[in-house]
Amino acid sequence: MKAISLLGSTGSIGTQTLDIVTHHPDEFRIVGLASGRNVELLAQQIRQFQPQIVAICDADKLSELKDAIADVEPQPIVLAGEEGVIEVARYADADVVVTGIVGCAGLLPTIAAIEAGKDIALANKETLIAGGPVVLPLIQKHGIKLLPADSEHSAIFQCLQGVPAKGLRRVLLTASGGAFRDLPVEQLSQVTVADALKHPNWSMGRKITIDSATLMNKGLEVIEAHFLFGVDYDQIAIVIHPQSIIHSMIELQDTSVLAQLGWADMRLPLLYALSYPERIYTDWEPLDLVKVGSLTFREPDHQKYPCMQLAYAAGRAGGCMPAVLNAANEQAVALFLDEKIQFLDIPRLIEQTCDRYHSQNRSTPTLDDILEADRWARQEVLTATSPSMLPVG
Repeated sequence: MKAISLLGSTGSIGTQTLDIVTHHPDEFRIVGLASGRNVELLAQQIRQFQPQIVAICDADKLSELKDAIADVEPQPIVLAGEEGVIEVARYADADVVVTGIVGCAGLLPTIAAIEAGKDIALANKETLIAGGPVVLPLIQKHGIKLLPADSEHSAIFQCLQGVPAKGLRRVLLTASGGAFRDLPVEQLSQVTVADALKHPNWSMGRKITIDSATLMNKGLEVIEAHFLFGVDYDQIAIVIHPQSIIHSMIELQDTSVLAQLGWADMRLPLLYALSYPERIYTDWEPLDLVKVGSLTFREPDHQKYPCMQLAYAAGRAGGCMPAVLNAANEQAVALFLDEKIQFLDIPRLIEQTCDRYHSQNRSTPTLDDILEADRWARQEVLTATSPSMLPVG
């Protein structure tokens, strides 16, 4: 039985991980839970799964959480703030840590888990996008397994099983196209937050749903694939696949293509990351290709989705540039969700921020360099959108 510490327990990844644990109590148990600020749901999870240690990132919610679980026996260790989340990540009794925290906030807890010798089920892509130059050497040093728990990289990882070391030719990342895949580019200037949150296939958190609408999620996945699988950016392609049945593909040296298929269900990659190398039986609905009917593909429109090219450029620049790209995107998406900027301002702000950072980029960054680049980029976006910086009229 694997002991799991779950970071981001009240989010989409967290609740689906707990669904897996609920249905496979002989395979998995929860020893640690960390959440952002949802006290009510975290308290329910503590009662159901009886973890040994819990943390709530919003320290102002600590007293409320303690009151909500005052009658729970035995009482878990209850912590708060970023340090509390880090303690959950490196908790001694955990075998594997599921990193379901959204954004760059997942970087330091993931590093703490790696340094504590924990295997990682990686659902937080920003860990490698921003911190890849630091995280990869730590994985080697501590000899842990880092297994992708998002659908695209899990699909690639599954397809690579049994492929010889030099057998891979290309990685083909599939993209649904997001909320605006059938909307003419001329109409993007008029879209609202509510429009952008209507994903046609997947049920995800707000931030990643906006990333899907801009296709920045796919650009970020290109950078993550570079670090995860050691492939050059010229060997990573994106193809629009509206049905989201093929989760990604690999092309081998002899031009054979291997694909991983399934319904759009995040539990599948999560289960594989937790159970690898085993395959655990589930009672989920099997894929019915007759029911699917047809699978279609098309080239991504780079005029409509400029974020993809920005991500390729940042990845090729290396150093801290992917961290700058990621931070600028996170800040711009937050501003859009707060209805402070327009949808098309997101790629504009990201490009502007990356351009301004270019001369400062370091080819071999330290963790401090990456964290400073992240801080700088967020502030740069906020400065660029402050009332004094906006054009008059």
